[in-house]
Amino acid sequence: MNNAVIECILSRSAAKYYDPAATLSDDEIRELVRIGTAAPTSFHLQNWRFIAVRTPEAKARLSPIAWNQPAITDAAVTFIICGQLADSSVIPERLAPLVEAGVMPAEMVQEWETPARGLYKDHPQRQRDEAVRTGTFGAAAMIYAARSMGLGSTPMIGFDADGVHREFGLAADEVPVMLLTVGAERSGNWAQKPRRPVSDVLDLV
Repeated sequence: MNNAVIECILSRSAAKYYDPAATLSDDEIRELVRIGTAAPTSFHLQNWRFIAVRTPEAKARLSPIAWNQPAITDAAVTFIICGQLADSSVIPERLAPLVEAGVMPAEMVQEWETPARGLYKDHPQRQRDEAVRTGTFGAAAMIYAARSMGLGSTPMIGFDADGVHREFGLAADEVPVMLLTVGAERSGNWAQKPRRPVSDVLDLV
């Protein structure tokens, strides 16, 4: 079984070395985010936001709170992937375009909002779990989109979350799930590292 999508996934590896002279246009950055937002979200919440750190000034603000990792300054852009705490009250607004497009009957909106309220309201850990899940889905889609465009990427958890909150004005309901650097690679990056065998991680029941 092989096709372009599978090959993209199987050949991807986290980039360590970027070409610091290479840039991405704002339109290319927007396209990566557009693709990222096609990833799944619970109840169509789309509870995410993406901050594209691309100017030298913004990189200089991010670098010290990301442990001065070279990728922050060398990559064309670093996305701050923000997941938002799950909030069922936004569901009618998020589903309205589906109703308008004839995809979803209007009466179904309440059928989605009611169970979502029961799932998340008064359950802060579930709200945060959903924020992290959503941000991770979006970042993964962007990682493979970047690979398909011939770009490298690196998901990063080495940063001061409180510092990112303060320096980049995250809202109280936003969780900085990860940083995601994207840019043209230079030589020295590894190929994809061998994985554990499927027999070690799969149970067929």
